[in-house]
Amino acid sequence: MTDARSGADHIDTSKPHSARMYDYFLGGKDNYPVDSEAAEQVVSLFPAVREMARTNRWFMHRASRLLAKRGVRQFLDIGTGIPTEPNLHQIVQGIVPDARVVYADNDPIVLRHAEALLHSTREGKTAYVQGDVREPGKILAAARETLDFSRPIALSLVALLHLVADEDEPGRIVRELLEPLAPGSYLTLSHATGDFDPETWARVVEVYRRGGTPAQVRSRGEFSAFFTGLELEDPGVVLAALWHPELGERHGGEEIPLYVGVARKS
Repeated sequence: MTDARSGADHIDTSKPHSARMYDYFLGGKDNYPVDSEAAEQVVSLFPAVREMARTNRWFMHRASRLLAKRGVRQFLDIGTGIPTEPNLHQIVQGIVPDARVVYADNDPIVLRHAEALLHSTREGKTAYVQGDVREPGKILAAARETLDFSRPIALSLVALLHLVADEDEPGRIVRELLEPLAPGSYLTLSHATGDFDPETWARVVEVYRRGGTPAQVRSRGEFSAFFTGLELEDPGVVLAALWHPELGERHGGEEIPLYVGVARKS
């Protein structure tokens, strides 16, 4: 069973959108010339960005699979992007058929594909919310129609917080999203960093900002702060390639500047 909730459905093709640029990096076709042009500017600055996008997806696969195997049956994925198989619900419902998954994104093109592609198992349910992470209350209110907030929920903000500038208070956003979640819930994060090549990443950030996306890479310490008050799962905050490579999913190389972590709310 699948449902969707729409807001404005106008697709703005006058400026690039991060979800469509990410689709381009993954080799998808759901992007426009304005997106591919901006994406190619990023490629020219950081040629490994396509590998970085794939590495991020592989981390999402591993983290979701691990949590599903631990018995988590509810997932809230914010900043889901254009559907790219396998999607999170396909992974977790393959392990826990009755899992419930709510996706949220702020690009109307994602809604169009969500209606067509996000098909749940018979036992489970998927839903789509068009919403902006900078308005966490609206996302949570809509998610309550599908998820039981008295039971653990796995919240994922994968490759999203580096698209939220400090002035939008990403730490506050994370806290507001976590506050109503039951003990035993989890937070899954990934985040680009400029720790290893600050000059290049300053230029990459500028490409996004020129297109209207308030991008901002962060240090390991800044990223780790998002997990304050939570119990970090082993191996803690590490580069994506070092997070449970034994799970069998591909994981990219250690040169990919992407910090990741999974933590439990006690």
